[in-house]
Amino acid sequence: MRFEKKVAIVTGAGQGIGFEICRQLARQGATIILNDIDETLAASAAKAIIADNGACIAMAGDSSDILFIQQLVNTAVTQFGSIDIVIANAGITLFGDFFTYTPAAFARVMQVNLAGTFFLAQTAANQMKQQRRGGAILFTSSVTGHQAHKDLAAYGMSKAALEMLAKNLVIELSPHKITVNTIAPGATLTERTLDDPDYERTWSSLTPMGRPAQTLDIANAALFLVSEEARHITGQSLIIDGGWTSISPSPY
Repeated sequence: MRFEKKVAIVTGAGQGIGFEICRQLARQGATIILNDIDETLAASAAKAIIADNGACIAMAGDSSDILFIQQLVNTAVTQFGSIDIVIANAGITLFGDFFTYTPAAFARVMQVNLAGTFFLAQTAANQMKQQRRGGAILFTSSVTGHQAHKDLAAYGMSKAALEMLAKNLVIELSPHKITVNTIAPGATLTERTLDDPDYERTWSSLTPMGRPAQTLDIANAALFLVSEEARHITGQSLIIDGGWTSISPSPY
């Protein structure tokens, strides 16, 4: 129960990696504010965690909206007394050829992936600063922030920017005992990727460890970085990809 009495906000957590992070945090004692833009997904995810004897409430909404971000943090404080852990996991992937990529698609990717993460970190850090007992902030990046991937110029750019944001925030947050780190998952089996019948076979052949990640692989790394065991780790990015970025074969 290493997260007993800790309160955590996790965005983009209705399914996939975000949900597994919430489930594992709750199993180890944390109280979870689970966010997803899809109200049905958020509600069903929270229900599953509660059925597993976890403490969790769902908050559906757009995690890139500054007013909603404030609601997330306010809810954590008013209902549970504090905010100790924030995991900015929400993000969108809009594939597109560079030569025809639209301003609307670019703006949406940057709003969700960058602005949402930036202002959630800002709002949560201000609350943690007032609490005077530190905290942990974690961003979800991607291997595409490290290696080029066809049709993901905007997305890869946004993910690389998150890693620089984590490094930069070390300056502001360290005096308040707040750590800030990033995880960069590679190919991972989720509800979304399993819609592609060739996904697991393709990425098993491309990944040195012989398989894509499971959501638990990513969650285990995330939990370490927001735990007391990692209290002297900050400004870092941890790639979780079974070795793919070492050789970077393309699926195309």
